[in-house]
Amino acid sequence: MRIEGMRLVCGLIVVIVLLNSKKSESRRSKIGSRSNSFEYNAINCRAHSASLVDYGGVGDGKTSNTKAFENAIRKLSEYESKGGAQLYVPAGKWLTGSFNLISHFTLYLHQDAVLLASQDMNEWPVIKPLPSYGRGRDAAAGRYTSLIFGTNLTDVIITGDNGTIDGQGAFWWQQFHKKKLKYTRPYLIELMFSDNIQISNLTLLNSPSWHVHPTYSSNIIIKGITINAPVTSPNTDGINPDSCTNTRIEDCYIVSGDDCVAVKSGWDEYGIKFGMPTKQLAIRRLTCISPYSATIALGSEMSGGIEDVRAEDITAINTESGVRIKTAVGRGGYVKDIYVKRMYLHTMKWAFWMTGNYGSHADSHYDPNALPEIKGINYRDVVAENVSMAARLEGISKDPFTGICMANVTIGLAAKHKKQPWTCTDIQGVTSGVTPQPCDLLPDQGPKKITACDFPPENLPIDMVELKKCSYTMKHA
Repeated sequence: MRIEGMRLVCGLIVVIVLLNSKKSESRRSKIGSRSNSFEYNAINCRAHSASLVDYGGVGDGKTSNTKAFENAIRKLSEYESKGGAQLYVPAGKWLTGSFNLISHFTLYLHQDAVLLASQDMNEWPVIKPLPSYGRGRDAAAGRYTSLIFGTNLTDVIITGDNGTIDGQGAFWWQQFHKKKLKYTRPYLIELMFSDNIQISNLTLLNSPSWHVHPTYSSNIIIKGITINAPVTSPNTDGINPDSCTNTRIEDCYIVSGDDCVAVKSGWDEYGIKFGMPTKQLAIRRLTCISPYSATIALGSEMSGGIEDVRAEDITAINTESGVRIKTAVGRGGYVKDIYVKRMYLHTMKWAFWMTGNYGSHADSHYDPNALPEIKGINYRDVVAENVSMAARLEGISKDPFTGICMANVTIGLAAKHKKQPWTCTDIQGVTSGVTPQPCDLLPDQGPKKITACDFPPENLPIDMVELKKCSYTMKHA
């Protein structure tokens, strides 16, 4: 166990060094206070580029730039069919309310640019609830538009040289705790019904609620993102792919008050009716700290289905659980064909957690006969240290979770661990090379089955997308 612990720490150090080196490399790029030339990697480069200051932007941290963003994007929309356009945000503090993006568009933040979310509610338009949810999460009515928002778009890039987007969420968290919100809190970045999306090389801070929320969208790359919010902040999930197809999330570092990555697809009868699953999702080289939530959560809103999720090289420290499945009677839908390998965990409440009694319904109209299907859940090559309980696996009576597979798993229990390291009800599966000994519902198949729970060898379509090198020279540094 000491050797495995050392491997865990070494793996963690390598991940952090890689993340820091990427940031340092990014900060050494050509953009800077003395240069107005820069380059970056993107799914597409743009034929036209302009600076926010060209449209009256003021980066003093006090002047509202909502109109400047709106005017700039409206003007740049003229180039959607002429090679696309880029809006460059220079160094400075740019206070702004919500604004909408356009197709064939790049929003680029200088390394010393900070977008500050306005605390004036008049700068946050209210829109309808998501159709797959039927209502807002904080309130039954509508929801405030996300800070950076777009719908029915194609070819959208939000990137930078590790520039910052600060949601200034404390204002919203206080309103939430005091139950003063008439509408659901905004997210930091949300793109709906869109295709070909890149969100990369940014620092995201203190979102009012979820930080990154692609929904009803496809062909998405989320890469090199640092997310930081207080671990006690409410619902500040990191990245939430929701009813999305063909997505890759990689090289991200997340500290949050909720799940670091939460995979979703709609809520109860609304999600069942909408019927849009999340599928073909790759999560790689994720580092997570979240003492009260999961590293990767599947659900609880999963009524449209979740399938073909592949997570590898995942590190979590001082986090409640590793990969958690959350569902309930009335959810319907399914979670199937989930593959996890090379997961390194340190100081956890549970290494594995599956919950069939999560509750939290959209309303009282859910169908009690809508039972979720949970099957084909595969974990292999997992090392964990200082864990209070190896696993809490709770299926649903007369609707067991099936096809659970664990291989080559070593869990080091904490000094004050639970007397019963495994709790298993209404589940079926097998194990091979798992320590401590699993519950009877997960019988050991012996060391010859150590290759069980194999990870799919073929690539997802999103893995074939290669980024181009884009170079620009701006008039304004």
